Amino acid sequence: MTATLTAAEAAARLGVSRQTLYAYVSRGLIEAHPTADPRVRAYAADAVARLAAARHRGRRPREVARAALDWGLPVMETAVTLIRDGRLYYRGTDAVALSQTATLEEAAARLWALPQDAAFGPEVFGAAPPGGDLGGAFAGATEDAPTASWQQDPARLAAGCGALVRTLAACVTGRAPDAAPLHRQCATAWGLDPAGAEAVRRALVLCADHELNASGFTARCVASAGASLRAAVIGGLAALSGSRHGGMTARVEALWDAIDGPDPAASLRRQLAGREALPGFGHPLYPAGDPRAAALLAPLLAEDPRLRAITAAAEELTGARPALDVALVALRRRLGLPRGSAFGLFALGRSAGWIAQGLEQRETGGLIRPRAVYVGPEP
Repeated sequence: MTATLTAAEAAARLGVSRQTLYAYVSRGLIEAHPTADPRVRAYAADAVARLAAARHRGRRPREVARAALDWGLPVMETAVTLIRDGRLYYRGTDAVALSQTATLEEAAARLWALPQDAAFGPEVFGAAPPGGDLGGAFAGATEDAPTASWQQDPARLAAGCGALVRTLAACVTGRAPDAAPLHRQCATAWGLDPAGAEAVRRALVLCADHELNASGFTARCVASAGASLRAAVIGGLAALSGSRHGGMTARVEALWDAIDGPDPAASLRRQLAGREALPGFGHPLYPAGDPRAAALLAPLLAEDPRLRAITAAAEELTGARPALDVALVALRRRLGLPRGSAFGLFALGRSAGWIAQGLEQRETGGLIRPRAVYVGPEP
């Protein structure tokens, strides 16, 4: 389990007063986690160590630049998504609670601050997706004009945003764009019963956004350059495909394939040889466990003894709990979806967040253009 510190211990390690520690919490520099005593908060020891290291670096440009880009301190203001005390919120609403009843369309409208009826009306735009990989198919089936930076009419912009998500759904499922709810489109394409459709619905909502992750930040950078929101989604897809982001689902699939015999712990021990962690387990922003994964896995764990054994063995060996990637792969396998569908669900849900990040960046204005610290040979 993750080591934690009391407020007094955390303040001592940071060399500050408890009042200053609380100020750090209010500014989002460090998280305070609830304990069994509602009056007491705990602080992850590794997070305190990172903050202490950042404070001691002073203003040395090279160290500051490196720290800011590697799970660094907050660098941008946003009203879209909040991660605090081990919970995820979409514009102030708990994402796990929202996922109990909301569709991806409802979550998207909330994240975009645009009317749902305008974004996902009965009229369907977009062509049937061409073949090829997901990014290529989406690029080939969409165009820039409906979400270009000059598109100012709110209704048209909303419709353009909704069309992007519907087209991506068509690319994921291999069907023509449809006005049916997105999770039902997936269910129809994959032959799922109502319970399976509900599981997909919840997964899509829980994937919708996650603050300044690699793909979300990429989408903001693209939008800041004045590109269309279509271009922002294409950029997000490219970043998501990486093995340290949404491509992690393929690594989890490979991990799962290699688990043999009745004892998952033995297989996991062999796979840990030569590596420091198991793919898909543990998340720096959730020391107590990823709430998105917990919500998706709860019904699956109740039904699947094998899944219980695997996750229990992984946590026993590493102290890390499943992250979203593991939950998406577990859901894919439980529902019998095509290989690669875990990534497809991740991309479809997250497209709502890429558009939200792009819309907010447009409102914020300005080009995202950090400076580099040059360390090469002098001219």
